[in-house]
Amino acid sequence: MANNFSDDFLIKEKFSIKKSSTEYKGKLTKEEGVQLLIQEKDKLRELQEKLYADGSKSLLVVLQAMDAAGKDSLIEHVFGGVNPQGCNVTSFKTPSSREYSHDFLWRHYLALPQKGMIGIFNRSHYESVLVCKVHPEYNLSEKTWDSVKDFDKKFWENRYESIRNFEKHLAQNGTTIIKIFLNVSKDEQKKRLLDRINEQEKNWKFSTADLPERALFDQYMECYETAINETSKDEAPWYVIPADNKWFARLSAVQIIIDTLEKMDLKFPELSKEDKAGLDDAKKQLESE
Repeated sequence: MANNFSDDFLIKEKFSIKKSSTEYKGKLTKEEGVQLLIQEKDKLRELQEKLYADGSKSLLVVLQAMDAAGKDSLIEHVFGGVNPQGCNVTSFKTPSSREYSHDFLWRHYLALPQKGMIGIFNRSHYESVLVCKVHPEYNLSEKTWDSVKDFDKKFWENRYESIRNFEKHLAQNGTTIIKIFLNVSKDEQKKRLLDRINEQEKNWKFSTADLPERALFDQYMECYETAINETSKDEAPWYVIPADNKWFARLSAVQIIIDTLEKMDLKFPELSKEDKAGLDDAKKQLESE
């Protein structure tokens, strides 16, 4: 299509959060973008059916962003038209005591999509090098470490290595991975948080816990920059999407997903000669009724 932004947001070289736009929307108007999204969703539905029918591969979409960046609404607007039987969404909250009793990747293995399926991680294993890096004391809940002093440079290098190995293993065993960071500005986040307070129907979305985290916005941006640079690989690439305009973020995301599915060389199953003969017999029987 004439307006395809998926390649523009692929991290190919060193990523700089300061040089990354949050407002970019190409030359499209909102009305044009919304109409294009409707068309692209039809393509996504067809490709998801093909993935399901092929049954030999799976797709994992990892969504990461700051609060109010639009992860939930993106999932709703992009995946709202696909067959729910072929798509699973997992939203990762604070780990439970059972999850803390395993390694930090364990609960993510359990949520991986089976072959033929699309899996969506709303937040993900990256929380272990984002929120847990901003708040290193959280790692003590794993009961493996004695003190926050244990979380030194080597500790974080090992975490990134574990993530790279995890994703490489998935890629080598039939799971294609897309990682999307919705890059929202601090000003836009403020506007959306105020909307949650001012609009009664959005009050339920607001949490007072959002404000202490917002105060750490710059620290989170540093952690995102490092995590993306450490883990954007050919087998598990990062895409950084400008997210100040939700409609544009959704359009960009669906194009990235479509482009990825099209490159997966999906095929509908081919029937054997015996099965085709069986179809002919069945057709004759039905037509003779």
